Amino acid sequence: MTPSPPPARPVLIVSDHTGLTADNIARALLAHFPGQPLRYISRPFTADVAAARAVAQEVAALSAAGEKPILFTTVTQPDVLAELQAAPARLFDLLTPGINDLEVELEQPATRTVGGYHDMHDAGAYLGRMEALDFALATDDGIGDKQYGLADVILVGVSRVGKTPTSLFLALQHGIRASNYPLAEDDFERETLPVPLEKHRDKLYGLTIDPRRLHAIRTQRKAGSRYASPEQCEFEVRRAERLFQRVGLPVRDTTSTSVEEIAAGILSALRRR
Repeated sequence: MTPSPPPARPVLIVSDHTGLTADNIARALLAHFPGQPLRYISRPFTADVAAARAVAQEVAALSAAGEKPILFTTVTQPDVLAELQAAPARLFDLLTPGINDLEVELEQPATRTVGGYHDMHDAGAYLGRMEALDFALATDDGIGDKQYGLADVILVGVSRVGKTPTSLFLALQHGIRASNYPLAEDDFERETLPVPLEKHRDKLYGLTIDPRRLHAIRTQRKAGSRYASPEQCEFEVRRAERLFQRVGLPVRDTTSTSVEEIAAGILSALRRR
């Protein structure tokens, strides 16, 4: 008899604000232990003693049930943090040790403001990201090509290769004005850049994908269609790659690459330019 897999270990992500920072750091750390089954539990806005005590009680219940919770937190208020530290779990304090060291180095006490990383103290950067997001939406999937001159980058590739999520990620996380253009069969007949892209060659960045992966993605959307057929996927990907090579575009394979990795590669290319 095949032994049953071990139960997923509970990982609590506790923050006094949105929890995005704590979640990103915790997942980055735990990604180095791929064989460990984990169950993530998010507890954002744990900003006062009562909320922290409720989380500690939840941890105690998990522990009493025989589980071994792991707790990651970015809470910095000492009284709130103390409640979490009293919980029966291995706690990883993601911010306090670094803040303490910086207080010594900068010779200045930290404010330890709740949600300080996500507040609006840098309104210009925030508004820039919102404007870039609006731009990405306005020029998504080949629309708004008259605005390509304002773009920082134009992602080019076949349908469902990952252009839209990458454009939105670049806008929201980095304030990059990213447009995207979907290659269609009419474009392949020309064997040159589509007309809307010709004047913006220095802004183009190609995305490609394994045809088998593209077939699986398109099947989820339009099963049994010519659009999703293996033959059509193979045809479009190979013709797109041939076009990229012909015009000398930088290209990234999205088959098994996260949107964060794709965006990082594009940002690196933009810096080199």
